[in-house]
Amino acid sequence: MAKVPIRYVECPRDAWQGFSRFIPTEEKVAFLKKLLESGFRHLDLTSFVSPKWVPQMADAEEVLASLPPPQGRTYLAIVANEKGLERALKAPNLTAIGYPFSLSETFQRKNTNRTRQESWPLVKAMVEATKGKLGLVVYLSMAFGNPYGDPWSVEGVLEDIARLRELGVEEIALADTYGVAEASRIQEVLGEAVARFGPEGLGAHLHARPEGVLAKVEAVLAAGILWLEGALAGVGGCPFAGDELVGNLPTEKVLPYLEAKGFHTGIDLKALPELAGEAARLKLLYG
Repeated sequence: MAKVPIRYVECPRDAWQGFSRFIPTEEKVAFLKKLLESGFRHLDLTSFVSPKWVPQMADAEEVLASLPPPQGRTYLAIVANEKGLERALKAPNLTAIGYPFSLSETFQRKNTNRTRQESWPLVKAMVEATKGKLGLVVYLSMAFGNPYGDPWSVEGVLEDIARLRELGVEEIALADTYGVAEASRIQEVLGEAVARFGPEGLGAHLHARPEGVLAKVEAVLAAGILWLEGALAGVGGCPFAGDELVGNLPTEKVLPYLEAKGFHTGIDLKALPELAGEAARLKLLYG
């Protein structure tokens, strides 16, 4: 029986952005090239934000210019405001941008320095500016609840997806920013989203403690979602989470699990231990 293709996004940007020391550009590029050589086709690799707030990503244009042409692969960068959008539209080799849009008003202010209401016009501007030029992914963060006491409901998630779709956003990834959502909550929310909108263009970007990784992956699959994101060695996660054990889904654990379940990623599983070791080394040196 043929394996089912699944979209797996490797997120070195998410892994690196919170490091305390700057990773030399040539080391970033070398690592990214190893990912490409190993079959990774979807990379969330940098961001166009102020170096004042995320100094690690100050070399975004240089990193992109040093990579081979995408040739059908996705090179995505996070953009949080109009200035970042302007930079992205001029950047070499970039194929897509991602905008973090939170269900939580508190987190939206913390993360992008603007309200949810102020974010809607920006999303509309991004849709119009990227049309025919770049892909656009909106990351719906706090999609499974939040720790601030801000209002949250499954219906609220569905309403945001519907509004984004009306604006022309075709790709939406639901994110468990703090990594605290139970697998049952993840499956419920994603299942409702798939029931209303279909699985096409819906993804999951989850954070987890090591012991909760595979249960969350299984919840995504059970909901019918075929787009997952993670980072080698589980590096990264939300700096506001307050739990050092909460990180990105560890790619070297997730991909063999997916392949064993009958999914096809196109990534060389034999390369994963070495790549995970390199990801852990970068964290040790610069984290």
